[in-house]
Formats: sequence, structure tokens, C-alpha cells
Amino acid sequence: MPHIEREELNPEESDQLLLLPGGHPPLWNHMDSIGPVGLQQREGAPGCSQEGLPCPSDSSELVLECLQQFKVTETQLQQIQASLLGSMEQALRGQATPASAVRMLPTYVGSTPHGTEQGDFVVLELGATGASLRVLWVTLMGTEGHRMEPQSQEFVIPPEVMLGPGQQLFDFAAHCLSEFLDALPMDKQGLQLGFSFSFPCHQTGLDRSTLISWTKGFRCSGVEGHDVVQLLRDAIKRQGAYSIDVVAVVNDTVGTMMGCEPGVGPCEVGLVVDTGTNACYMEEARHVAVLDEDRGRVCISVEWGSFSDDGVLGPVLTTFDHALDRESLNPGAQRFEKMIGGLYLGELVRLVLAHLAQRGVLFGGCTSPALLSRGSILLEHVAETEDTLCPSSPLAGAARVHALLQDLGLSVGASDAELVQYVCAAVFTRAARLCAAALAAVLSRLQHSREQQMLQIAVATGGQVFERHPSFLSILQETVKLLAPECDVSFIPSVDGGGRGVAMVTAVAARLAAHRRLLEETLAPFRLNHKQLAAVQAQMREAMVKGLRGEASSLRMLPTYVRATPDGTERGDFLALDLGGTNFRVLLVRVTAGGVKITSQVYSIPEDVAQGSGQQLFDHIVDCIVDFQQKQGLSGQSLPLGFTFSFPCRQLGLDQGILLNWTKGFSASDCEGQDVVCLLREAIGRRQAVELNVVAIVNDTVGTMMSCGYEDPRCEVGLIVGEEGPALLCSYCRMLIHCLLLIPQELAQMPATWRSFGTWQLWLGTQATCASIWSGVPLGMMALWTCLEPALMQMWTRHPSTLASRALRR
Repeated sequence: MPHIEREELNPEESDQLLLLPGGHPPLWNHMDSIGPVGLQQREGAPGCSQEGLPCPSDSSELVLECLQQFKVTETQLQQIQASLLGSMEQALRGQATPASAVRMLPTYVGSTPHGTEQGDFVVLELGATGASLRVLWVTLMGTEGHRMEPQSQEFVIPPEVMLGPGQQLFDFAAHCLSEFLDALPMDKQGLQLGFSFSFPCHQTGLDRSTLISWTKGFRCSGVEGHDVVQLLRDAIKRQGAYSIDVVAVVNDTVGTMMGCEPGVGPCEVGLVVDTGTNACYMEEARHVAVLDEDRGRVCISVEWGSFSDDGVLGPVLTTFDHALDRESLNPGAQRFEKMIGGLYLGELVRLVLAHLAQRGVLFGGCTSPALLSRGSILLEHVAETEDTLCPSSPLAGAARVHALLQDLGLSVGASDAELVQYVCAAVFTRAARLCAAALAAVLSRLQHSREQQMLQIAVATGGQVFERHPSFLSILQETVKLLAPECDVSFIPSVDGGGRGVAMVTAVAARLAAHRRLLEETLAPFRLNHKQLAAVQAQMREAMVKGLRGEASSLRMLPTYVRATPDGTERGDFLALDLGGTNFRVLLVRVTAGGVKITSQVYSIPEDVAQGSGQQLFDHIVDCIVDFQQKQGLSGQSLPLGFTFSFPCRQLGLDQGILLNWTKGFSASDCEGQDVVCLLREAIGRRQAVELNVVAIVNDTVGTMMSCGYEDPRCEVGLIVGEEGPALLCSYCRMLIHCLLLIPQELAQMPATWRSFGTWQLWLGTQATCASIWSGVPLGMMALWTCLEPALMQMWTRHPSTLASRALRR
């Protein structure tokens, strides 16, 4: 594989990079050696006027003046590199950038292939090779299987389709898909397709991509601003021949990088020079502002074809570049791409040749209709000129150039073929050096962001310019070495134009889709429709009525002897106990006119105490209270004490509660059927020199309501989701969210992502699982309510009970 050695170049050696194809002496030296002799005028072709043609010395100066415009100095390349790097970093930060800057679009590809991907996939490539469309059948065998070459077919896109309605283009693509699949003997049920769409797009997922703007000669109406994946799905559905699931969309650059053979080291950059040019690379996700992620990496499509900093590009733009831009489908746009992309290089050569012919330097001062017609010289025509400079077969090479020029209707003189070669070399040398400056910017970004003194990395290359012009890669390598000496780069050519890489991404996307379906199926039993919820509501209401009447009911409806909510006039210092789990809290609550101040400490209850004797349990509780009093300087003081006892009790008064049964893992003996306030008072009595005045017992739900009622007298309901077990918590949370989604007026206040049933469903699968892990009630509820309303999250942090009761009233 081609490899860049780390060898320093002296500044005076930089001009030596302007080599002719095949590694011949520098272009400018060749031009200097031609002299006036090689430019002697021949007799003009019939019908060609010889008046006003320059003399030989003037001709030499005209050629040198013309080609000198394509010379880019080392300083200019460094300026382009620095400007493009600055534009990249600005876009990554999410700062507003002009339309002429690079876009840095996330592709939602989170890693390079592991080599374990398997399966059969269909790949559709649109835009990678200009006015053609390619369909591939790719079989991935994983690391153990032998590699199978993909089967492919290329279809030419008619000009009227490239410039017509968008539906016509996608219907054409669907027709090509069907034609390709019809000829295959494989099983074609349940096909999964990867869509390589090589135009600037704003992606919001692996299978969601909105076209920003057309490039590369396309200008179909009704596509910009629309999801191209959905447009393709609609076209396939209209075609109706096959059931094809479009599971991923990427551009050709990402496909090139992803298709890099495993085992050659970290291939984390993709570079394509085809009809257009672009690069992608793996960026740290925390540096991409639009993603709001802090872990992992993501592939970024640089979209450097739109780079157009007039300050650095202006000096290297020639009169021919301006002429090409004026006649293009998108004047003023994609200026950088128009200096590098294969769609434009042949046209630049044509413009130069026509200019020289009109000035009398070429073809006896004669032109032809073909030479003056836009698009008459293509990339493949220019590629043939490279072979003509090979010293082993100069006659055969010259014959090919003669044939090419004669096909354009030109009369070719002895020196014309050589001059055409110089023009082609100048145009392609500039393109390679400009591309190298852009790649050096990407490499510098990687080196600095990863804080590596020497970056060792592989760059996957693809596109017709690399395939047809070997010298392009040679010049690119040498220029990268000059501009980024701190980077050790290996260049890996793409094997099949990136089709295998697109299949890799499709395999990953298909696996993620399968996981998503599995999650949806797992959560399906927890989905309750409106009718089911109404039935639960009716049954609960009936059970509540029976409980209030004293009839047999699953709901006990126990009176708490709390007859009013706070009115805000309460003042004083109080102790509070909160017992209802493996931990319990002791609190000092100071209520003043200025507000409520709470100091608390959490104490653990060992398992042997929770499941031992009742006396052991309540003695442990009193020991913890005494410890808290000592730490707060309250020893010897007798403060009113409220007891939050979160177990089923039948209260006989504010300070009398008979434990009906233990829950939550407690099983202390000799407590059920007893007054827990008396048990606590007896434990206080056993601890001599301790005075505690137990004045009230409530459960945590009553405490929640009363806490809220202190701030809002309208609060008359308390809601607790407690610790009956992770499964119960998850089920309750799912039902709670379903209830919220079924209330129309609430939907209008919810984030947009929640309105999409599939989106919140996936979110809930994660959040409910997290919530079920927490042992504390506030944390469990907090995990589910955070996305509902950020303000509630802040309220919860300050007053946990406030959120619970207020959330119910919403």
C-alpha cells in the first residue's frame, strides 16, 4: 500500500512537487525548456485566419503565463490549510458559519467496522459517479469467512432525469433496483438496503437524511429540504416489485472509510475525489456541539467542497475557474470542489486549450465546434495524456493524444500533443495539491484533538480521479508530507468504490433495528390503552368506596386523623423520624417566618435488625436519635417528635398506629398488631436520661401532602411511588407515563420527542430500567420526570415531596 515516509522537505524543494505524470521533471522546468522553437507556427488550417497571431517568442510567454496561473505556492497551501481548519472547528462548535464554509455534518456512524458483520445487503449508490447510478449485492462473511466479490450493475442517468422532478429521479432509481434484482438468482425476501447518497445532507439518524443542496450537475426539483430516505422508500413502494427496507443512508466518503480492509491499523479517514470531492473522519463526540454527547466518537462528513474563503482561495482562482463557475448549474457555490472534482477537471482543460487555440498557440490558431462546447473533454480523456509521457512508449502515447484531439475536430501539429500534456499536468497538479491542503487540515485536527505528538493513521481513498490518475496520489502524498510532517499516513485504496463500506453500515443499522424491535416487543405488555386505563380507574374507584364503607376491599382506606393541611402559621423546632426502608432518616426541622430549614442524617438498618426482634429494632432507632441529638447539640432537650412510619397501619389517633403487617423486607417479631408509637416510647424509656416527646405518627404519603400543603394550601392529595420492588416501580412508571400521554391537554405541554410514540417508548425502556435500580423513591421518580419538565426537576431537588403531590395535580 502507498505510505508516506516522515521525511522533512526543504522550502526550496517544494516547487519540485510539480511533477509531470510518471514522476518526470518539474512542469515549470519543462515549460522553460520548450522555448520558441517548440512553438513555431505551422501553416494554418483551411479557413483559419493567420492575422494577428503571436510570434514564437510571444507564444512561449502566452503558454507560460497561462499555466503559471495554476501554480500554488507552499505559503498559499498553508493558508488554505489553516483557514479550512478554522472553519471546521467553528462548525464543530455549532457557531453560525457562512454558506461558503465547511458544514461538518454528523453521519451517526459511531465506530469503524469490527470485521464481524455478516449477511446479504443491497447497496444503491447515487451521486458518487456523476451521471450514473450503481446497484450492488454485497455479501459480508465476517472475520472467519472468505471474501466474496460484490455483484454490481451501473445505470446511466439521463440528463432530463438529473434536472427533472425529484419523484422522476427516485422512480428511476427504484426501477434500476428492480431490474438489477430481477437478474439475480438469490433469495430476495426481506431485503435490507444501504443508500449511498453523495450530496450535502443534514442527518438526524442512520436512516434519516435531508438534502441541503444539489451538487455535481444534479438539480431535481422537490428534493432539497426533504428526507431522501423517505423519497426512496416511497418510490420503491410505487414500484411494488420487491419488499426492501432502507435501513441506512451514508455518503460515498463514509462508505469508502468503512470499507477499508480490517487489520491495516486504524482507518479513520475517508477521502474521495470523484465527480466531486469530500472527506470524513472519526471525531470525538464531545467536540460536536449539535450532538450533545460526552462519550465515544462519531463520523463527521466535512463537506469541504463548499469551502470558499475568498481571502485564501481568491489568489489561486484562475480566469478559467471563474469562467467554469459562471457556466455551471450552481454559480458561486462549491468553488473548492470545482478546482478538484473530476466533473470539472476536464472542463478546465478544455477552457485552457480553447484559450490557447484562440490566441494562436495551439492547433494553428483554429478551434472546432467540439472544442468550444462545454463538456466535450471528460476525465477519461485527460487520463489518457498521462501514458503519453512514458518514455518506454512515446510514439504510442502521442498517437492516443493525436486521436483524442482529432476526435474533437482539431488539426494537430507536432508540438500540440506535448502542450496538451502540460496543460493537463498543470490542472491535475493543482487539484492534487489543493486536496492535500484540505486533507492536512483534517489530519491536523485529529492530531491536536487526540493530543498525539505523531499521528499514525490510515486514509481510505476512492474515486475515479485516484483510479485513473496514479500521479494524483503521488503528488497528494508528497504535499501532505510537506504540510503535515507530524502525521504518519498510510493511504489505502478503496476496493469496490465504497460499496462494501455502505454494506457494513447497513449491517450495523440492521442490527440496531433488530434490537429496537426486540425492545418494543418486550415493552408491549406494559402498554395500556385508554379503555384498559378506564377499567383500572373504575375498579379502583369501586374499591375505594367499599373501603370507606368498611366493606371488604383490596384498598383499606385507613383514616390518619389528619384533619387539615398546614396554613403557614406553624413555627418552632421539631424532630422527625422517617422509617420505611433499609435506611431511615432523623431530621431537625426549624420552621420560622423566613422559611423552613432542615438538617438530617441517614442511618442504616442492618438486615439482622430489620428481621430480628421488635425490641432490637426500636432500640436501634432510639440509639440513632440520640446520636443525632448529640451531633446537633440537642442533648437534654425535649422537642416534639413526628414519626413517619411507612407501613400499613390502622390509626386510632394522631399518636396511635397499629401495625397491620410488615412490608419492604421487614419482619421484626412482636410488632404486628402492636401500637408502634408505644413500642418507640418503650424503647425511649429503656434508654435512660433521654426525653423524647412523640406527638404524631403518619405515613410517608401523608408527610408528602403536608409538606406540599405548607407551601400551597390547595394541596390535598399526596402521591408516593415507594420501594415495593423494582418490578412494581417499573410497571407503575410505565402506567403513569401512559396516563400522561392519553391526556390531550397535557400532550401540548410535552417535549416534541415524547409525542412520537416510538421515540418515548425507547426512552422509557432505558429510563424505567434505570429508575428500577434506585432504592430511593426520589431518585426513581426523578429519572422519569426529568424529561417531562425541567422546572419540576429543580423543584424536586429543593423539595422532593412538593413534586410528588404537584405532579399528580397536573
